[in-house]
Amino acid sequence: MGEKSVRKKAFILKKAREVFAKRGFKDVTMKDIVEACEISRGGLYLYFDSTREIFLEVLNMKETGEGGEEDVFTKALHENASSSDILALFLQEQKKELCQKEDSLTMATYEFFFANSFIKSEHPIKNQFDAAVQIIEKLITDGSETGEFICDDPAGAARNIMYVLEGLRIMSQTVGISEKTVNREILYLMKGLLREE
Repeated sequence: MGEKSVRKKAFILKKAREVFAKRGFKDVTMKDIVEACEISRGGLYLYFDSTREIFLEVLNMKETGEGGEEDVFTKALHENASSSDILALFLQEQKKELCQKEDSLTMATYEFFFANSFIKSEHPIKNQFDAAVQIIEKLITDGSETGEFICDDPAGAARNIMYVLEGLRIMSQTVGISEKTVNREILYLMKGLLREE
């Protein structure tokens, strides 16, 4: 694919992301994406065959951090931040997402995965959840070894953190959630790990 084609595909994905964030997944058609991109239907079909294919690419962009978003965790690791600092940074990034109802793909993501079946071992949400649990478990283990955290079960604590975040994510999209509530729950998670001074 030439440079012009790569830029065109990236443009389509950027516009499609905006459409999915605004309307969800199930109500979006190829026509909606054509209109958002102001291109011909044939121009869209040169790159994608369906909204399902487009949405999977949009999710892949989000997971790989494409689009110029700085990877705050890589930066923190290069700066030799402590385990507690990195976990706090992770939780703050989650808070931003939880408090940002507009421009969020959360509802579209749930709609997409409810509407499409996947082999259990290849389910993207489960894989993303499991990967986050492994990272958090390593942070908690490392923090326990350095004395930053007190935790007898890093794997259980990591799973619990992710389940709490997933519950907050669902609440933020269905009934709404205040920043104060998110702060309270994040503080509660961190207090469960930190040494009392």
